[in-house]
Amino acid sequence: MNKESQLLRIGVLGCGPIAQFAHFDACRKARNAELYAICDVAEDLCSRMAAIHEPVVTYADYDEMLADPNVDAVIIAVSDQFHISLCMKAIAANKHVLVEKPLGVTVEESADLVQHLKNRQSHPVLQVGNNRRFDPGVMFARNFIQNDIGGLIALKAWYCDSTYRYTMTDNLQPIPIQSAQARRPAGNPKADRQRYFMLTHGSHLVDMARFLGGEIEAVSARINTQYNSYCWFIEAEFSNGALGHLELTIPVHGDFEEGFRIYGEHGSVNGRLYLPWYHKASEVECFSDKDRQYHRPLGEDSYTYKLQIESFADCIMKGTPQVGASAVDGATAVRAMVAIARSVETGTRIRLADVTGGV
Repeated sequence: MNKESQLLRIGVLGCGPIAQFAHFDACRKARNAELYAICDVAEDLCSRMAAIHEPVVTYADYDEMLADPNVDAVIIAVSDQFHISLCMKAIAANKHVLVEKPLGVTVEESADLVQHLKNRQSHPVLQVGNNRRFDPGVMFARNFIQNDIGGLIALKAWYCDSTYRYTMTDNLQPIPIQSAQARRPAGNPKADRQRYFMLTHGSHLVDMARFLGGEIEAVSARINTQYNSYCWFIEAEFSNGALGHLELTIPVHGDFEEGFRIYGEHGSVNGRLYLPWYHKASEVECFSDKDRQYHRPLGEDSYTYKLQIESFADCIMKGTPQVGASAVDGATAVRAMVAIARSVETGTRIRLADVTGGV
């Protein structure tokens, strides 16, 4: 930590799209963090990002960045298949970690990471990059659910990417810069679209359902693959007795849609989220029997990538409770996605506790 300025010094591993679109800028704008280092094996890309974002130092070697005593924490913003091994290295170097979602790609490797953290005498903070948790509307809904709604009856949540997504986001994001020197996983992880969409987008949907509805015990899922779209309908059973319906459709021929509807003992919640690149708070209305009125937030800071870094830094430097997804949350989300995949394959109800393997 930079003691003079009370800033968490962060090293970002990976100069690919998510770092360019989100993490570099978020580190620079966070009130309690500093973009101290950038690291990528593609030296041409690393140099260009350094010229734009002006870190204190750059590295072409991850081990060298981890050996830098001035680096307090790392953001791992590389391909999913590398997440676990790179997290393990950072933990071994006593660095705090914010790793992009999903935490891993198999149940076993994710569980191994959780156990590794539990076995350590020192406990670095590990947070998974489920940035939607930091949307002010989502936080408002969660607080209402925890304090006012009573017992839960049902939760519906959906995530529908749009055929026009890049028509919208290309105007919001910087032009991505690529490099032929970039390190990529073996094969092409995007070739299996069904698996890729579940890991990339399903991780958001599952985390949202758990963040608002609680632990999921079992799922029953079906998929429809027609007209170049993938549509999952998922029945979810929550440990608190609530029933759930989750929908993931990639893409829809219409606008991007993400949202939730929750029914409880003393109220209900409706939420609609926007593409995160707008930095616009979700529209959330919470109805309470207590005063027979709807309540909703307005005018909040909604740069969720920045807010997740600020919360991460506060957790490390001030000991505040961890709001972001923990290693356990990340591993459980992987387990839920694998359960959904197994249910689609077998046509049966699958308990999360019973699954093994990957999506």
